[in-house]
Amino acid sequence: MSEDHSGESIGGERVSPRSPREALQPEPAPPPPAASKRAKNKFVVMASGVFTFLMLLAIGIGAVLFIGLHQFNSPGPLDTETHVNVQRGKGLREIAQQLEREGVIDQAWVFLGGIVLNKAEDDLKAGEYVIPQHASMHEVMNILVEGKAILHQVTIPEGYTSEQIVAKLRDDPVLIGEIQEVPAEGTLLPETYSFDRGTTRSQMIERMKREQEKVLEAVWARRVADLPVQTPEELVILASIVEKETGKADERPRVAGVFINRMKKGMRLQSDPTILYGLYGGKAFFEPRSITRSELDAPNSYNTYQINGLPPTPIGNPGRAALEAVANPSRTDELYFVADGTGGHIFAPSLEEHNRNVAKWRQVERERRQRAEEEAARAAEEAEADSQDGGGSLQGLDLKVN
Repeated sequence: MSEDHSGESIGGERVSPRSPREALQPEPAPPPPAASKRAKNKFVVMASGVFTFLMLLAIGIGAVLFIGLHQFNSPGPLDTETHVNVQRGKGLREIAQQLEREGVIDQAWVFLGGIVLNKAEDDLKAGEYVIPQHASMHEVMNILVEGKAILHQVTIPEGYTSEQIVAKLRDDPVLIGEIQEVPAEGTLLPETYSFDRGTTRSQMIERMKREQEKVLEAVWARRVADLPVQTPEELVILASIVEKETGKADERPRVAGVFINRMKKGMRLQSDPTILYGLYGGKAFFEPRSITRSELDAPNSYNTYQINGLPPTPIGNPGRAALEAVANPSRTDELYFVADGTGGHIFAPSLEEHNRNVAKWRQVERERRQRAEEEAARAAEEAEADSQDGGGSLQGLDLKVN
C-alpha cells in the first residue's frame, strides 16, 4: 500500500499544500501582543503624568531660585550712596515697593522672596538708613534688620520753660506732628535726645516726661534727711529756681545750700527770676529781661520777695544736676550771694558782708557800662569817618564820570 506525502503535518494537524502562486505571497505579520491590564490602569497613567509635572515644576522652581538668589546677591542699581526712610507701620510688601520705587533694588518680588527665605520678615526695623552705592538686596536686608538707623539729636537747655521747649521742638525740621498743649512746668527733663526720622513731637514730649519721672524718683530716694522740702514736687520747684540763678555746674549745690538755709531760718528766698515768671509765665525767659522797681513792687504770687517759702509751681524745667543739688546741697552757713561779674557769684553768711559784695558788684556794673559807652562812642566816630571817606570817593567818581 502506497503513502500520500502531498501534505505536511504541523502540531498534529494536517496542512493543505499551497499552490505555486500562494507560495510566492509574503507571510502576514504576527498580531501585536495584547496590552496588559496594568498598562490599561487609569491610576497608573495619572500618576505618571503627575510625576512628570512635578519633575518639571521642581526644575522650574530650582531655576527660579537660582536666578533669584543670583539677583538677590548681585550689586544693586544705586549709582551713589542714598538715604532711605522706612516709616513705622509699613508692611513687608510696602517696604519692598518703596525700595524699588526709590531705585534701591531692581525687583521687589526678588527682595520679598529673599526676606522670606532668610526668615527675616518680622525683623525689618523702621528708621532712616544710609544705603551704600550698588548695595545688593542681601546687604539692604541686613541694614534694615540690624536697625542701625541715622539718629538725629535735639538738645533742650537746662532751665527752659515748657513753652520754650515746645517752641524748640516745633522749630526742629526732622520731627513731625503737632503738640496740642504745653505740658505743665517742671514735668520735662532737659537733656540731649537722639531720635530717628519719623519721630513725632508728641512722642518727644512723652519721652521727656518719662525721663523726668525716672530721674526725680531716683534723686528723691537719695536726698538728705533734713531738707525743708516735703515732696518731690517741692524739690522740683526749688531746683527750677537754682537752675535760673546760676549756669555754673560747680555753683549749683552752693546756691541750693543758700536757699535751703534761708528756708530753715524762715527767710524769704528773694530770687529775681521768680518775679519775671510770675509776670510773664513761660514766655518770661525767651529774651533777657531786667527787673524794674514797678515789677518788683507789683502783686505777684511767684514773687519770692513778697511771699514766704516756695512759689506755687516751678519756674522752668530743671536738669538732673539742679535736682541733685537740691537733694544734696552744700553744707555752709551762707545766706546771700550776688553776681561777681564773671558769670559766677560771691557768697556771704551775713548781710554786712553781702552788702559789701553788692557794692563791689555795682562798681563792676558801672565800669562795664562806662566801657560800653566808650566803645559805642568810638564805633560811632569810626563810622562817621568811614562815611566821610566814602563820600569823597563818590565825589571823585562822579567827577570822573562827568
